[in-house]
Amino acid sequence: MADELGSSFRINPGSAGDSCELSWGFEFILSYKLLTAIMRLVILEDYDQASEWAAKYICNRIIQFKPSQGRYFTLGLPTGSTPLGCYKKLIEYHRNGDLSFKYVKTFNMDEYVGLPRNHPESYHSYMWNNFFKHIDIDPNNAHILDGNAPDLQAECDAFEKKIEEAGGIDLFVGGIGPDGHIAFNEPGSSLSSRTRLKTLAMDTILANAKYFDGDLSKVPTMALTVGVGTVMDAREVMILITGAHKAFALYKAIEEGVNHMWTVSAFQQHPRTIFVCDEDATLELRVKTVKYFKGLMHVHNKLVDPLYSMKEN
Repeated sequence: MADELGSSFRINPGSAGDSCELSWGFEFILSYKLLTAIMRLVILEDYDQASEWAAKYICNRIIQFKPSQGRYFTLGLPTGSTPLGCYKKLIEYHRNGDLSFKYVKTFNMDEYVGLPRNHPESYHSYMWNNFFKHIDIDPNNAHILDGNAPDLQAECDAFEKKIEEAGGIDLFVGGIGPDGHIAFNEPGSSLSSRTRLKTLAMDTILANAKYFDGDLSKVPTMALTVGVGTVMDAREVMILITGAHKAFALYKAIEEGVNHMWTVSAFQQHPRTIFVCDEDATLELRVKTVKYFKGLMHVHNKLVDPLYSMKEN
């Protein structure tokens, strides 16, 4: 809608949810959902700026939600190198007293099968060391798949049930690989898939070898992962894409059609998807595409962000 209205559309924002006065003399209730029911591509200068933007967005979404006892904000989270900068900023906001995770529930995307929970490369260890131990989240509210469960399919089914019982995911944050996979939904995965056991592709095993002393025999070959459909069910999705090595995947996600060989492309069909990237990740996009989304972001910043970022006492 912001793009349709153009930059000449002006509002006088009150507190979030108040009526907003339009410059041509009549009023309507400004709806956040209406203004953000589009796919957005947010382009920042570099990795650090992209990480900070993503962290501020998450922070503002939690604050706007006003979580409390019995009203938890539900956040989906990724692992890998890309979200580390975002996690560091969220920890900073928490330490500064700007953000609490006391009434936040989290659901992680995936976990290796057969890797001990306390193994330094398990996603349990990753999340604890890089995020959870630095914030005030209740460990009982931080949900990660158990790759050592006696019945792996039952574990996957129970994970889906926990998400449902939590009321669904409010914001699912994800990253992608150079081949466009999200979580462990690698090329060829069903775009309606649910949480399940997956055999990892050789490219993924080779890429992960660097975390296991370069020894392929130590790299897990299977993982539990949320499905594309699981993430698509979230009310909002934010995907972090940085670096020139992921530029072709971003091109496939934005400029070409939905294709199960590039599972990230499925989010073209989600009503509220935000791709957050740095300049390097846009190198395969058309100049026209980059210019369009930068212009849209400029209008969005003027029209939506003054209301969206407002922190109510």
